[in-house]
Amino acid sequence: DAVDLICPQCKGEMKRVPNVIDAWFDSGSMHTAQWHYPFENKEKFRENFPADFICEGIDQTRGWFYTLLATSTMIHHDLPFRNCIVTGHGLDEQGRAMSKSKGNVIDPWELIDLYGADCLRWYFYSSSAPWRSKRLGRDEIKEPLYRFLDTLRNTYDFFALYASIDSFDPHNHHAEESDLTSIDHWIISRLHTTIKRVSKELDSYNVPQATEALESFLDELSNWYIRSSRRRFWGSGITPDKVAAYTTLYQVLVIFAQLLAPFIPFLAEEIYCNLQVEQGLPSVHLCAYPLCNDEKIDPALEKEMATARQVVALGHRARNRAQIRVRQPLSQIIFTGDLAPLRDEVITLIKTELNVEQVALTTDFDQYYTYLAEPNFATLGPRLGVMAQQVGMLIKKSDGNQLKERLARGPIELEVEDAAIEITEVDVTFAPVLPERFVAAEEGEVKLLLDTTLDERLIEAGLVRELIHTIQRMRKDAGFAVTDRIVIAYDAEGTLLAVMEKNSEVICKEVLATRFHVDPAGRYEYQADVSLNGHRAQIRLSRSR
Repeated sequence: DAVDLICPQCKGEMKRVPNVIDAWFDSGSMHTAQWHYPFENKEKFRENFPADFICEGIDQTRGWFYTLLATSTMIHHDLPFRNCIVTGHGLDEQGRAMSKSKGNVIDPWELIDLYGADCLRWYFYSSSAPWRSKRLGRDEIKEPLYRFLDTLRNTYDFFALYASIDSFDPHNHHAEESDLTSIDHWIISRLHTTIKRVSKELDSYNVPQATEALESFLDELSNWYIRSSRRRFWGSGITPDKVAAYTTLYQVLVIFAQLLAPFIPFLAEEIYCNLQVEQGLPSVHLCAYPLCNDEKIDPALEKEMATARQVVALGHRARNRAQIRVRQPLSQIIFTGDLAPLRDEVITLIKTELNVEQVALTTDFDQYYTYLAEPNFATLGPRLGVMAQQVGMLIKKSDGNQLKERLARGPIELEVEDAAIEITEVDVTFAPVLPERFVAAEEGEVKLLLDTTLDERLIEAGLVRELIHTIQRMRKDAGFAVTDRIVIAYDAEGTLLAVMEKNSEVICKEVLATRFHVDPAGRYEYQADVSLNGHRAQIRLSRSR
């Protein structure tokens, strides 16, 4: 063009180059140009080249990513980055590309105002691989709020509530190693296993897999550790067992907040700061990322507890099929599978979670079934001809269990018209019939039988559990604090009245009641007419004065 310049050094004439290179090659040279290499910063360049990773939208495949590769290959004969993460496009609720002309652009600040930045971050990390396009509708964004973030907050709130009630101070209350239970050791083991997996996935840039491990651990913490340990927190006084439970949960929450910090920085910071870590840094984001302690990992215990969780899940499935609530105690479950023996504490957890009195592990599941024998005419017919029908009748009349056991040892002979007819296992099919008192459930190699037999003792115990549950719900509906002592008046008759009178001490202990009595004339803060397993009653509550 018409612009000419004079070089200040040599006084020569300078003209613009007529051909201009694609502007992408400016940004595509940043791996070297940012250090003004090779003119200076040679040591810094060598320390930082190639970069650990690069991240941009998928449309940069032919833009920035390509020009970085092209220029680096030409100049250095090497890659400019070790890892590359591409991100997909944001779509609207119908899965369409967003554009101003369509009027379907979603303002991210509206989503952040509605659900919080952590929720939006967790959605992007956990919903699918980074390079896949993602819908940004409200329903999609709020799903992780309920699935993960609310569970995390509720887990912390549970600790904070009961720690406050008991004045638990992690700086003054310390648990002895001998006071820790199997489930304490298990959740600590699972925490360090999770640290190891999350670190491995992040080192490999597998972010969705890292969030999957974190979600799985939170489910274990909330729906197994806390659920199974609730009575330890509810007990009165600061006992060594309660201190062990508080200390374990506190330490797990601190480390879990540190583990979550890069993913959900705001909620992780809130939890960490509220926990008031002794001699800790003022922010979770100043802490070193947690390191796995292999000595804390107990693979055998983790396997046992995984079995327990599977058995409990199958037990709940069997209860649902039988339409029997968990509040109704049952006599036993029986299960089998390729399982190692379970320690007593783990067996107790299964009993408590399924509300059964006995847990039995068997290697002979067949003993609980009745087998009906049926002839297999596909093999009998061609071999025996007209005699097949007579042999078939004998097979049908046989005791299926005995016949199955005999055939398992080898061929047997049946007498038909003074002739000995040999049959083998292939000549008979056995249909298993489960006695009515059992309900079965299975998953993989694990099979479970739930004994649904109810006697008067179990029915009474179920009625007590229903009554306790009803009173606890009434306490909540009345707005009473969890620490409030209450007085209960009731009006009932027949079986329910007898159960109430017989079990008044147990009921009072469970619902924090100082009195549980008949008082038709008294005035109370809250009352309700209830039906308990078909028995009607009126229950009235007031706080103790």
